[in-house]
Amino acid sequence: MSYPTFRTPKRLLVGHPMRSNQMAETELRKLLALPVYCSDPISSNAYATQEILLVLALGGAAMVFATPWVALVVVGLLALVTLSYRQTCYAYPNGGGAYAVSKANLGRNASLIAAAALLVDYVMTVAVSVAASVENLTSAFPVMLPYTVWICCGIILALMIMNLRGVRESGTLFAIPTYGFILSVFTMLGVGFYQVLMGHTPVAESAPIGFAHGGPLGAALIILLLRAFASGCTSLTGVEAVSNGVPTFRKPKSRNASTTLLAMAALSIAMMIGIAVLSALAKVHIAENLTDLTNVPGGYEQRTVLAQLSSAVFGNNTFGFFAVQVSTALILAMAANTAFNGFPILASILAEDRFLPKQLTRRGDRLVFSNGVIMLSGVAMLLIVAFDGSVTRLIQLYILGVFVSFTLSQSGMVVYWRRQAAEHGWTVKHFGSSMINGIGAGATAIVLVIVLLTKFQHGAYLVVIAMPVLVIAMLQVKKHYKRVSIQLAPKAAGMVLPSRMHAVVLISQVNEPALKALAFAKAIRPSSITALHVDTNRRRTEKLMHEWSDREIAVPLRIVACEYRDLITPVINYLERIEIGPRDVVQVFIPEYVTGHWWEAILHNQSALRLKSRLLYMPGVMVTSVPYQLRSAEQYSLDRPGSSAPHIDGAGPVATTVLPGPDGTAPSSPTDATDHDVAEGAKEGSHLAVSHR
Repeated sequence: MSYPTFRTPKRLLVGHPMRSNQMAETELRKLLALPVYCSDPISSNAYATQEILLVLALGGAAMVFATPWVALVVVGLLALVTLSYRQTCYAYPNGGGAYAVSKANLGRNASLIAAAALLVDYVMTVAVSVAASVENLTSAFPVMLPYTVWICCGIILALMIMNLRGVRESGTLFAIPTYGFILSVFTMLGVGFYQVLMGHTPVAESAPIGFAHGGPLGAALIILLLRAFASGCTSLTGVEAVSNGVPTFRKPKSRNASTTLLAMAALSIAMMIGIAVLSALAKVHIAENLTDLTNVPGGYEQRTVLAQLSSAVFGNNTFGFFAVQVSTALILAMAANTAFNGFPILASILAEDRFLPKQLTRRGDRLVFSNGVIMLSGVAMLLIVAFDGSVTRLIQLYILGVFVSFTLSQSGMVVYWRRQAAEHGWTVKHFGSSMINGIGAGATAIVLVIVLLTKFQHGAYLVVIAMPVLVIAMLQVKKHYKRVSIQLAPKAAGMVLPSRMHAVVLISQVNEPALKALAFAKAIRPSSITALHVDTNRRRTEKLMHEWSDREIAVPLRIVACEYRDLITPVINYLERIEIGPRDVVQVFIPEYVTGHWWEAILHNQSALRLKSRLLYMPGVMVTSVPYQLRSAEQYSLDRPGSSAPHIDGAGPVATTVLPGPDGTAPSSPTDATDHDVAEGAKEGSHLAVSHR
């Protein structure tokens, strides 16, 4: 069949649909899985060290040299969490990560808290990664700074489109910037440490700048170190994405996912330690406000830590400098792809369990969860606009949800290993795995408390509010689906046929669509049939009556007066006056014609659509649309040689009948329609018009 012209842009952007049996073609090998699921933790090295420096700068020059030690503690925690999630990949190969682990071992409430934390984390991943990408881009090209928010939103839209094309295809696109970033950063670190060994230590452009205050002492020193550690823990974001996406790996799925996770951890640890040590040697100085610094030259613009390091190692505005900056900007934008793969999968699992709208379980044309991708994009853009695309402001909302999910996931794994040991007896594997998960749960719980205390007043309180609200919302969605399921359950009596059927055909004028609707109504042999016309224009009504009489149409014509030029209210009032029994049905037929061009639909109003939406709430009333294709719509016709689609005298395929709910009631307030010349309804991609003159 031919597709309407408005589908052409979709095909160009998203690509042609894939069959369900092509699912295996979307599975990822390890080289593609790394950029798809691990670009977030790898790219976080572009700003994790910077966030540590920003906090330590509050303590003066002496505190800045503690950066490598803080980074060392952070990567130790990263290694511990990685080992824990490797076991999750084997224990829960169907994906779901912290949600699946918590659901199986800690109960429903704990699993919903983990899910809410992960959903918040994925949204923040997109917002922070894109904002950090643009920040690095504006460091290299300051002229773009005023357009930060617009650039961020544009990148998110581009990511959305790429992900709608499919996981495998997007992975191929993201592989180049991910491996490009890894290559450029390790090249910079290699050249930088080589210069140090040769006695030519790189010197950052901010090295001559001092600090405006002395270092902290006592409790203030401890709090500052804890804040720096909490900020550096942003490098752990995205670690759980691999365990969420195990089903998308090639077989053996769990082993490939585990190997990918180890590769990610090794790369992240090496990069973070290298950047932290080199930034200390190069005396990189950076602060949230220039007023916290001394000896600041006029017109000085702070650049990111990577920008200062690459400038010191390769020289400012050299090929090496731009290679690092461009690859950093690209991977930070691509890092959001971790969330674009994790969020839709988790949302689909929650929707399968009826905690989120069931539309999130449906795969789109390219076998991805399209609704989840679009939802994530929309919420992330709202955050970008709300926080002006500022990394420093957005990052305060970050990582709290990450460590909630880490703690619950590892606690759930401790319970899992104990259950396994109870069934099969304690082994070295059970004991060792339980110890790893137990230590990990304790460590991440401590970090969670630190993050909560140090970031609460800086914006983390918003996440503390958002997570319970999201949990409550999911519980309400579950209750709704449960109520609907009870109401829709088959009654004890089984299928009961109507006693009588009263057909009412809406007529505006005697034309081909109206005659076909009358023919269809008579063909189903109702108990009674009536043609109904609403008199909004006396001259047209008289013309209709004459034509009805001249043609000797063997159907009673009822004229309903309308003083306010309204179509909907008179029809509803007429239907309410029909006396029907408890098992009788009133079936309303609406003749419609189908247009083939979008601009034709603009020429008609929406009276039929409004009428059908009102009639759906009337108990005992069914609504049937009888379409009639105009010539402009013939190119999209489903009628082809050999087609078995039923037709009524050329009126097109038989229309779908929609039944209202058994307990629905008609709305009390009327909707006026001033244009009664031609009423029109639109319906899922087709332009349907109803003739009502």
